[in-house]
Amino acid sequence: MRVAYNARRITRHRSIRHHSALAQPQPRPAPTKTDPYVLLAPHLEQMRTSLLTLLGSSHPSLNAIAQYYFLHPSKQLRPLLVLLFARATNGLGAEFPQVNWAADNARAHQKELDAPLTRKDILCDWNPSMPDHTASFESAFELRIPPPQPSPYTPPPSLLYQTHSQTLTHTLLPTQLRLAQIVEMIHVASLLHDDVLDKSPLRRGAPSAPAAFGNKLAVLGGDFLLGRASAALSRLGSHEVVELIASVIANLVEGEILQMKGSGTEATPSPSSSASSVIDLKDLHSSPSPSSSDKWSIYLKKTYLKTASLMAKGARAAVVLGGCREGEVWKEVAYAYGRNLGIAFQLIDDTLDFSSSTAQLGKPGFADLRLGLATGPALYAAEEFPELEAMIERRFGKDGDVETALTLISASRGVERTRELARVHAEKAREVLALLPRSEARDALEVLTEDVVKRRW
Repeated sequence: MRVAYNARRITRHRSIRHHSALAQPQPRPAPTKTDPYVLLAPHLEQMRTSLLTLLGSSHPSLNAIAQYYFLHPSKQLRPLLVLLFARATNGLGAEFPQVNWAADNARAHQKELDAPLTRKDILCDWNPSMPDHTASFESAFELRIPPPQPSPYTPPPSLLYQTHSQTLTHTLLPTQLRLAQIVEMIHVASLLHDDVLDKSPLRRGAPSAPAAFGNKLAVLGGDFLLGRASAALSRLGSHEVVELIASVIANLVEGEILQMKGSGTEATPSPSSSASSVIDLKDLHSSPSPSSSDKWSIYLKKTYLKTASLMAKGARAAVVLGGCREGEVWKEVAYAYGRNLGIAFQLIDDTLDFSSSTAQLGKPGFADLRLGLATGPALYAAEEFPELEAMIERRFGKDGDVETALTLISASRGVERTRELARVHAEKAREVLALLPRSEARDALEVLTEDVVKRRW
């Protein structure tokens, strides 16, 4: 009897514990974060595969160097931003019905968009399908009357005047996919030119293009990519997008000059100089030394021009292609996000130069100091160790400057404070996303603001 009684007590006790446990509030599982790369993996792979077909040339060396950096693993952050903002805003712009109709119905435009960038009837570059009369130089070129072409498709009037309801479609337009490729082509062109200017031996864990092919071919390869990107850009059908992306190329050059100069004032040629004179880059550093606040302003402006401009204007261009009109907030959100995220990305990149190994970075460490460049960690360290100011002024040019600067920067909070500044910009990028409707793409853009400041490569 006692055994049976004890058994009933144990059973009752277990039942009470079971119901008590059920009554306790259970901790909620953490929400699953949207991985931006997983979300767009098929599109990124398609973009990468078809991109190589845009780079063909009749010159094997030019083919090899144009494709060289595309064949090595990369973050693909810039095209990712283009595609994420396209998905996060398509359907919101007032003119989305027209651009979406064009994508579905204007097959002639789609055919032109996907056509080889070298027209077979114009000798821009030799290709196997070029007609004999175009490829030949045996006689003077004869005019050929082209066959009639179909009239361009135009949306029906009812589509132009209908009231548009702002509803996300979660789709991508062909023009936006092509824009993602154009943005990556411009980025890689800038890497080819940068590696020549910086004399970098490594890029993405492999010999840099100048190390593999020489400086001349690296420069020409970058120019070739810009030419191909310009041809592709002209087919997107938006003057605003052409202006945006063309201004990025100008920004890259302006940023490089600003970095070479290290000062916000213009270098003035002497009255005796002529147009044919050789420019001495030392003249770019001869202006009065800027103050500490000016150095920060110049550094962040250079960071925008060389890095953030392409992200900001690429994202904005994606929204424009999605039918966003002037005065609508969506493209302002894209620009503000891209600008802040781009600056945060580069600030973190500048800290990694001091805190990551060459193997992790895929390029030499401490490269900025060796090039005479004072980035965020060095500028912050100079506030703690004023002796760094003189080294920054002479661009770490004396024997032992680089080693001494490294010691002082390591002893300072320079790297930590630069990371804090990056977090401020990343958080500002995250804030502007509140204006977009909730979607997987918006969630992925939020995740990027976290990943950018946490990265170690």
